[in-house]
Amino acid sequence: MLLHIVARGRIGRGPEAELVDRYVKRLNWPFRMTELPDAGGKMPALEPGTVTVMLDEKGEQLGSLQFAKKLESWRDQGRREVRFLIGAADGFEDAQRADADLLIAFGKATWPHLLARAMLAEQLWRATSILANHPYHREG
Repeated sequence: MLLHIVARGRIGRGPEAELVDRYVKRLNWPFRMTELPDAGGKMPALEPGTVTVMLDEKGEQLGSLQFAKKLESWRDQGRREVRFLIGAADGFEDAQRADADLLIAFGKATWPHLLARAMLAEQLWRATSILANHPYHREG
């Protein structure tokens, strides 16, 4: 199952990009990153069986094990892609939220766009590690 991050804005070079790369390189699942301009740009075509997850302040706050179980469920259902959308500074409109399969939030705090991307990359690595029974993750 493809893990696909579609993010508004360019990450460029810097510590945030290095952090994203660090976790993406550890992934053992197929992965793609698509960057779009802050406004406009063409969203990649949605293939049948794609799950759409939006990072949004109104979303659910999932623990790492819950997040891993979501990925496991979608994988086991034969879903081909899970697409994670990270919006521009103003986030998403209600109509866009309604089209998503899941909204998730990384806590109640507001996070900079580039750090949200890094946190998502880390959680993807952590979730896939949990599903592979890697001993790194410890539930507290």
